[in-house]
Amino acid sequence: MTDCGCDKARAELEEYLHNELRAADASDIREHVANCADCQAELRVGVAITEVVQRACRESAPEQLRVQVLTQIRLYQSTHTVA
Repeated sequence: MTDCGCDKARAELEEYLHNELRAADASDIREHVANCADCQAELRVGVAITEVVQRACRESAPEQLRVQVLTQIRLYQSTHTVA
């Protein structure tokens, strides 16, 4: 395994958090983060944001907002054709 460096770790952090990387790439990032305080901090922020978004997605939207969003989606669909 090779230390991937901060640039690679930060560029692929989102994919790493969501287990979307090949095993070798995930291993490189895991190894780098274990030895880099700055990237550990970035990872903690990413984990916190991911958890907040996941919690928010479990909540239901108010009915009025839901209707407004669906109305806008239908309006957009009716005025745009798919190529």
